[in-house]
Amino acid sequence: MRKLFLITFLVMASFACHAQKFALVDMEYVLRNIPAYERANEQLNQNSKKWQAEVEALNAEATTMYNNYKNEVVFLSQEQKQAKQEAIMQKEKEASDLKKKYFGPEGELFKKREALLTPIQEEVYNAVKEICELRGYSLVLDRASDSGIIFGSPKIDISNEVLNRLGYGR
Repeated sequence: MRKLFLITFLVMASFACHAQKFALVDMEYVLRNIPAYERANEQLNQNSKKWQAEVEALNAEATTMYNNYKNEVVFLSQEQKQAKQEAIMQKEKEASDLKKKYFGPEGELFKKREALLTPIQEEVYNAVKEICELRGYSLVLDRASDSGIIFGSPKIDISNEVLNRLGYGR
């Protein structure tokens, strides 16, 4: 029992000797205070709205075609019914393909977001990394995205220091 106690004590003492330094950063706050990030988000929103309108227009055309088909179905021959059904399905496929082209996992919105936001995020990451190396932090947590942080002392919040390093300080 004494050996276990002694080993536990030695392990805890070794951790205490090598205390780790931690910091918090509020990435939402940092990014909200970078004008280029706000402009990029606005540009993404405009593109998204424009592309969504294109997709909705195709869907509206397909809906109109279907409603017209329902109204005319009793007057159409079997071949005409088949042709109209195929035209409706083709229009729906066009809308689906366009939506995938713009909003899919490798779509235009993803590519544009990556092109616009990645350089800004890398700049922020590099600023955080420089501060960590300068101050000897072992770990920096994002207080905006980690719901596991209940309280973080303002003394260890480096958000304003990151903004200062990026040239956006107050």
